[in-house]
Amino acid sequence: MKAKSAKSRNGQARTSNNQVVARNRRARYDYEILETVECGLVLHGSEVKSLRMNQVSLTDAYARIHSGEIWLVGMHIAPYTQAGAYGMHDPERSRKLLLHRRQIDYLAGKTLEKSLTLIPLSIYFKDGKAKASLGLARGKRMWDKRKAIQERDAMRDASREVAQATRRTRRTADE
Repeated sequence: MKAKSAKSRNGQARTSNNQVVARNRRARYDYEILETVECGLVLHGSEVKSLRMNQVSLTDAYARIHSGEIWLVGMHIAPYTQAGAYGMHDPERSRKLLLHRRQIDYLAGKTLEKSLTLIPLSIYFKDGKAKASLGLARGKRMWDKRKAIQERDAMRDASREVAQATRRTRRTADE
């Protein structure tokens, strides 16, 4: 991860690390990602503690626009074990995403117009705040997936051949 410096409130330099908590690896396989948007998450205290312990799952999660707000549905954040009964949260509850009004309107228009969907790609901490990377995605057909697998296998074979060829040339140069 890259650390970039920024100025804090008192003018001193500080570094910010983007600590990735969870990635939705299946999203890039099942969907063609057209655009990505960074948004904030509204969380309870015990949810933040669980996120810091990497106890989150993005499988089958998606975002829905309802009443002019974006909600993240289906994300599972495990309950924080040391929170009391009062501090416990519902692991499967819908969580509000924070975006500007123009961004919400733009995404709402895209999802209605072109039948696209909003998929969370990753959850991470940026400057101590929980953020989500949201992707505007189109579902892949089965043949698209097969094509992607064939291309990946071809690239892997080509890189393997190049590595073997460089090893052979090194051996002949050493002899």
